[in-house]
Amino acid sequence: MIISEYLTNIKEYLLTHHVIHSFQIIRERSTLSDGHLRAKITFTNGDILEFSKYFHLTFTEKINIVTYSYHWTDKEHNLIVRWDNAPHFPELTNFPHHVHEGIENKVSSSTSLDIFNVIKLINQINSNI
Repeated sequence: MIISEYLTNIKEYLLTHHVIHSFQIIRERSTLSDGHLRAKITFTNGDILEFSKYFHLTFTEKINIVTYSYHWTDKEHNLIVRWDNAPHFPELTNFPHHVHEGIENKVSSSTSLDIFNVIKLINQINSNI
């Protein structure tokens, strides 16, 4: 897969997924070897997901997500969940992948995620979307 094809797949997914009301691309950059995407999604129930991801193409032509942040809030902008891989919790298993949960900001270990997995998780967690 090439970088531009990966970006196209993401945008087509956002356009056609039944839980997504709308989305806005805030920043998009791509070269032959890497890319960055920042976007804001509004779900059908008013919840919001803002995300940013930087990725590159490996020598075997697979997409490798280098850094990511997926910030899910309710319509009043209260944090529901944020997944990211900022390296600030080295004591957690699967470091640097972690998740912040709720307004109390409980932090626990996570795994590497892409936007497709995140939307699937959100849809599973909140059946009101």
